[in-house]
Amino acid sequence: MKISAVQFMPEFGNLENNSSKILNYCEKINSDIILFPELAFSGYDFKNRQEAIELSEKFNTKYTKRIQEISSDLNKIICVGFVENLGDKLHNASALIFPKKEFSETYHKVHLFFRERFIFDESQKGFNVVKYADMDVNIGQIICYDWRFPEATRTLALLGADIVLCPANLVTTVWDISTPSRALENKVYFVVANRFGDENRNDTNLHFNGGSVIHNFNGSNLAKASLDKEEVIIAEIEPSNTRKKSFNEFNDIFSDRRPKFYSI
Repeated sequence: MKISAVQFMPEFGNLENNSSKILNYCEKINSDIILFPELAFSGYDFKNRQEAIELSEKFNTKYTKRIQEISSDLNKIICVGFVENLGDKLHNASALIFPKKEFSETYHKVHLFFRERFIFDESQKGFNVVKYADMDVNIGQIICYDWRFPEATRTLALLGADIVLCPANLVTTVWDISTPSRALENKVYFVVANRFGDENRNDTNLHFNGGSVIHNFNGSNLAKASLDKEEVIIAEIEPSNTRKKSFNEFNDIFSDRRPKFYSI
């Protein structure tokens, strides 16, 4: 199958323009799986919780509903970051949308970064893997800062993930040191859709550094984006190749684990 990561620069607060761009890409990209950045509809650096509420939506209404329609019509799996409004709770979320609507779900960012802790509620859902038999693929999600915690990707791998999707608004310059390891140590495809550009709000300029990437399950790069422009990267993958965790006739990275000695 083919997988794509879309790198672009959302315009803060412009739901209509950002969603139009996202929906256009969903329709035109010829891939089975399409990944967009974190908070791709709204932009990132909210001044307060109320501003985030005004740029939020309930899952499978308005923009996420339109993505569901495209997913079902064109038989594509689509993952995009958005502000999910649950009424009493507000989450930095990603929507993982499948052609069969009953499989579609949201993930709530587990590790909140920087000022996010003053805007969003902490996740109570944790990590999950959707096993989608129609395409013989098992997909897990994390969001941005979650990459710093190896337990996150390991949890998804132990739950059976072939692919870990990571919508991101990365400002650190060291993330690409570790993400190949997340792929290698778990033998999973690891895909980051990062935005680029700047947001100058809250008396702070945040510079997002692009570099979206599709890692092979051995940690190598199948595709890599530039640091500072809008583009789509695409790779061909074979999800079932991740499921045998041995790398020689004697060693298997999962069956060789000795959890009783791990203090985590």
